[in-house]
Amino acid sequence: MTKEMIAACLMAAANHYDVPPAVMVGIMHVEGGRVGQEVANKNGSYDLGPMQINTIWLPQLAGLWKKDVASARMAVRDNACVNVYVAAWILRQTYQRTGTLWGAIAHYHSATPWRGEAYAQKVVTAMHRYGLIKDDSALKPQKLAQR
Repeated sequence: MTKEMIAACLMAAANHYDVPPAVMVGIMHVEGGRVGQEVANKNGSYDLGPMQINTIWLPQLAGLWKKDVASARMAVRDNACVNVYVAAWILRQTYQRTGTLWGAIAHYHSATPWRGEAYAQKVVTAMHRYGLIKDDSALKPQKLAQR
């Protein structure tokens, strides 16, 4: 799958789940995964594909897709478009849970506050680096809470 095709999938997924494409791109750059990749974590889980989707999500995805976990794993790991759609789905869920975009980005990575905060900052830094945002104040929890 070409970079252009992955970008098209990312834009479609962001639109479908109503999440900012810039955040999705920032996450993709921070994660740095690639199609077919599995990265082992210390807790025994694995991160899969371009958006490094954690295997903790596989049972839920398998249920939604009416597939077995092994099939869900292969789809998430080996299909870039499926991978970015799952990432957008996770980001939407974490946004609904936290109520802030900053919290959603943090929880995409970890429910552990200090890990999530550090990750969110990395994503924002990547977004700045690639010219996707000029001002990150809209991402900060206090700004979103005022809306």
